[in-house]
Amino acid sequence: MSKKLSIANLKSGSKQLKTTLTTNKMIKEKIISAYELMADKYNELIDHKPHNAYYDRPNTLQLLPDVNGKIILDAACGPGKYAEILIDKGAIVKGFDISPKMVELAILRNHKKGEFFVHDLSTSFSMIEDHSCDIVLCALALHYIEDWTFTIKEFHRVLKNKGILVISIEHPFYDYNFFKSKEYFKVENVKCTWKGFGQPVEVNSFRRPLSECITPLTDNGFYIDKIS
Repeated sequence: MSKKLSIANLKSGSKQLKTTLTTNKMIKEKIISAYELMADKYNELIDHKPHNAYYDRPNTLQLLPDVNGKIILDAACGPGKYAEILIDKGAIVKGFDISPKMVELAILRNHKKGEFFVHDLSTSFSMIEDHSCDIVLCALALHYIEDWTFTIKEFHRVLKNKGILVISIEHPFYDYNFFKSKEYFKVENVKCTWKGFGQPVEVNSFRRPLSECITPLTDNGFYIDKIS
């Protein structure tokens, strides 16, 4: 009896895993589609749109040390605005984004300075060697991943000894209120309609509690030096 029950549980677990993977793939495709749709307008507005230009970027950039001569991975680089600033300060930048259109715009914005390629933040950074980066920057992108663990491990792998990871994220409790969530401690798929980049676009992401922002870091080789 116990053997049959065990097999039944395995089958049930396999089915559930398959369903989860299919759902995550669909969500990822929706995220890519949304950014492909609004990429040109996003790039057009990125220099001055308040949320990015006057809220996220100043606070994120002030967490960085002197970047002159540093090798920086701009993970989920979007249209390359951060890369533009960092290259101008003397950094050597490699950037990737899941949106092909965003990568194309990053290349154009940076006049072929830096190295940009299409890549998924939640998969292995196989093109980046171990311990090859001084800094990893990931701005307003981790909320597109359900489980941060693998990505954080990859950040740690590509960083040199005493390397620095700088991330910017939405405030967990703000998102809890904004999305009218019922279970704070649950990681859940959420979506809203963005109206600031031309035609309205539905954008999917994942909301999570503070513990799910901190634990993936502290469990995988990082300590938190500063929160702004």
